[in-house]
Amino acid sequence: MTQDKRNQDTEAAILFAAEREFLTKGFAGARTTSIAEAAGVTHAMLHYYFRTKEKLFDRIIGEKVALVKEAIQQSICDAEMTFEEKIRTIIERHLEFVSANPDLPRFLVGEVFCSPDRTAVLLDKIKVYAPAMVEALQKEIDEEAAKGRCRKVDAKMLIIDITSLNIFAYMAYPLINAVLGNCMENADEFLCQRKKENFDTIMRKLKP
Repeated sequence: MTQDKRNQDTEAAILFAAEREFLTKGFAGARTTSIAEAAGVTHAMLHYYFRTKEKLFDRIIGEKVALVKEAIQQSICDAEMTFEEKIRTIIERHLEFVSANPDLPRFLVGEVFCSPDRTAVLLDKIKVYAPAMVEALQKEIDEEAAKGRCRKVDAKMLIIDITSLNIFAYMAYPLINAVLGNCMENADEFLCQRKKENFDTIMRKLKP
């Protein structure tokens, strides 16, 4: 194994351990010593790769934001898709991301209320691409509305509707499972059902 590959593997192990530590304990409760132990590295080695807990947090949040950006922006800008296909793909890709990162929404909401300084890190990354994404989606909506194929709605409100539908079940899943009888026990089946239900709900909103 080359040194570059060893470095990549070590960095990946630290990032994986740090993500679990942040999501389960919050930023304030996370400890770099625990992260190093979980990653199988020394504390000194962790600091060699990332220097501070803040840099680890920034890297993890940056990568998560980039994944969401890629999933949504690619769908909006795909000239081969119809408007309906774009909406379906945005919903499905975002929901797949949430399903793969079920603890992330609760973590972010907790940080927003408990650590405003941490929120600034997230907002700085989102603000880089969000305005262009909203503008592109609004253009699609306006063009479809002009042709009578959908209602003219605010793209910002549509994004809020989609993210709310996609995120809520995963934020509240302990309560949902307790009240509704483990409806999320089969993760793949639940994800498939939510894709269809959320798409149908959004399309009813957009129906002219």
